[in-house]
Amino acid sequence: MMDYMDILDPVDDQKWDERLISNEGGTFFHTAVWARVLSETYHYRPIYFTLLDGDRLLGLIPMMEVRSLLGTRRGVSLPFTDYCDPVIPDGLEVQAIVEMIKDYGRQFSWESVEIRGGGFPDITTKSTSFYRHTLDLDPDVEQLFGRLKSNTRRNVRKAVRDGVRVEISTSAEAVEEYYRLHCMTRKKHGVPPQPQSFFRKIYEHVIARKLGFVVLARYEKTNIAGSVFFGFKDHAIYKFGASDIAYQHLRPADLVMWEGIKWYAQNGYRRFCFGRTAMDNTGLRQFKIRWGADEQVIDYFKFDFRQDTFTTEESLVRDSHQRIFRKMPIPVLKFVGSLAYKYIG
Repeated sequence: MMDYMDILDPVDDQKWDERLISNEGGTFFHTAVWARVLSETYHYRPIYFTLLDGDRLLGLIPMMEVRSLLGTRRGVSLPFTDYCDPVIPDGLEVQAIVEMIKDYGRQFSWESVEIRGGGFPDITTKSTSFYRHTLDLDPDVEQLFGRLKSNTRRNVRKAVRDGVRVEISTSAEAVEEYYRLHCMTRKKHGVPPQPQSFFRKIYEHVIARKLGFVVLARYEKTNIAGSVFFGFKDHAIYKFGASDIAYQHLRPADLVMWEGIKWYAQNGYRRFCFGRTAMDNTGLRQFKIRWGADEQVIDYFKFDFRQDTFTTEESLVRDSHQRIFRKMPIPVLKFVGSLAYKYIG
């Protein structure tokens, strides 16, 4: 099974992203820069199942080994990643690749292996599913703006009329300011924020290399909303968004999103992805649909080695947990996040 695919670490391969650019199925989440962010922040071990023809990348299933607090191990493709569809060339049997990964997991005593995205016709059990929304971009931004739903256009105009101003930045200071807003938003949702080191690695490996940027919305002298965007080849993705709820009436999140979309449309990008959305998050789903985005479903698959079968998975965050987290001060939430996320993956 292992004869036709090698296991590589993209962090150690200087040509990795160059190879990936020439592969139609490669996305930002398959890049070496994203692998560096994850491995350096959380110390995960990259295990990328790779099919090469000389310097040509033909097939790829990125994987990282995540350890639990108790020391058990599992494979995840990929941690903290909205989706990471396997890149499988025509003529390669999908089921054979699945068996190859399962064999590897058994060899290294994994508890489970999870693949986030992709089509597996022989696997009927999905661990969970999310919505994904994508927008076709047009360099004619007036035409693109006209395709938005009327209430979204109205919100963007309102933000501008009421004095909200935006800045697109690739500075470390902008990332730090976004993180301040990020912590506020995570507290509102009852979830600890990712560790600050995660965003500093995003700055170091992604934003400082001009593979992404931060958009901040400012009202008077205060930054009230922000988002983080990534771009690779001709595809862009909205990865993180946050805002100060006290200024929600100004609709800064709409203006921030529009400025990100507009920049990518004017700079040669063809597709814009709004990331994943939980099936029960009706509000966020409707927010993304209003941008004129197409809706798809992302399926996750999880094989449990103890049960020797594909299984479903429940959310790790319960309502009771969220109520507790909402009551915690932000410094305590940041501490919890810095301890927990490494093991959550």
